[in-house]
Parts: sequence; structure tokens; C-alpha cells
Amino acid sequence: MLSHIKIVLVETTHPGNIGAVARAMKTMCLTNLCLVAPKTFPSNEATARASGADDLLSAASIYSTLQEAVADCQLVIGASARSRTISWPELNPRQCAEKVVLETPKQQVAIVFGRENSGLKNHELDLCHFLLHIPSNKAYSSLNIAAAVQVVCYELYTATGIKEESPIGDRGDSPLATAAQMELFYEHLYETLDVIGFLHHDRAESIMRRLRRIYNRIQLDTKEVDILRGIFRMSQDNQGKK
Repeated sequence: MLSHIKIVLVETTHPGNIGAVARAMKTMCLTNLCLVAPKTFPSNEATARASGADDLLSAASIYSTLQEAVADCQLVIGASARSRTISWPELNPRQCAEKVVLETPKQQVAIVFGRENSGLKNHELDLCHFLLHIPSNKAYSSLNIAAAVQVVCYELYTATGIKEESPIGDRGDSPLATAAQMELFYEHLYETLDVIGFLHHDRAESIMRRLRRIYNRIQLDTKEVDILRGIFRMSQDNQGKK
């Protein structure tokens, strides 16, 4: 879904930044990396910083000029942290993602990032339809190029609507408790609180309503209900032995 998007780096000085960009892209399902006159590439440092995104580095396209890199693109967006004397149509990362993914999904798109120390030059921005600006702390707006690419790639990925829920621990192994199971749970909870002397009958209804809100908000699964009811049974048994 994001194969029509090129991430273009112009005259990158540090090869480690190229590797870090490849890593940022791969985590967000972007694969088309283009390099314009990189100072050092290929490089062991780039490979090390890619941390497994070596395939993007080996497939990267290398160009002599930005004009060559974007020649086949219908939409070119240039990233810049600096404001310009001449105003440019400007997008933030979310607006950029909406335009690229939702409005122009069939067009070839280039998102261009400039040099680490000076960004894009004016003649390079002349090739761009929009300026991409990442809102940040006005007192310190310096973003590492890989961090900037990560912000943009995240918004692009999010705009696709892809949802991949990663299981954490045993979450999802047991189904959520049904309404009938929860009613039995609340009856058992009430009995237990009554046996241990926690409930005052003039406030029992109010307390139980608040406890219902707590447990309903949590959404217990069947295993959790069984564990809690086991605690209730033991509490009642221990109270009966006194």
C-alpha cells in the first residue's frame, strides 16, 4: 500500500543516518529508499545502524541529482525545519500522510529530506509541490534526520488503517466473561463482603454499584473470574473457621 512512496535523502553526510533511516522505514512498511549523492555509501556503519533492514540498503536507488530522483513522480514533498522567505504550501506530517495515502494513492510520490546540517536548498525546493514541516519546540527544533523520517513514516503507516495487535503475555487466551457469568460473580462478591463484615446494609447497594463499575470497566475474562471467585470461597471458608 505504501510502495508508491519514495523516501529520498539528499547528500547525506553520515552513513549511519542512512542505515537508521532504512530501519525507520522498514518498521513502518516503507521499502523505497532513494539516495542522492550520498557522501559514503555503501558503508559498514550504514549496515550496522540498519539493524536488519539491510534489504532496503541493498535495494536503494542512487542518483546524482534530486531532479533525477523525482523525475517519475507526480507529487514531490520537501521536508524542511526552516521557514522560507517565499511562502510554500505547507503540510504537517499528518496532513502529508492523508494527502499521500488517501488522496493520491495511485500517484508516484517522493518525500525528500535534505542534508543533516543545512537541509534542502531553494533550487531543490523548487522541485517540490509542498513543504513538509514537523511541529516541534521552537527553542530547539533540531531533529535528527532518521527521527524526522520516523515521524513521517509513522503517520504514513497509520493513515493506511493497518491494525496489527501484538499479543502481550496470555491476553486473549481466555474469552471475556458473559453477562450471566458476571451476575453470578457479583452475587458471590456480595455474599463474601457480607460474610467478612465489610458491607453495611444501608450502603450495600451503593457500594455494589461502585464495585460493578470497577469490574465492568476492567472487563474480566473467564479465567480471572474463576481466580477471584476462588478467593471469595477461601475468604468465606476462613471466616467460617473463626
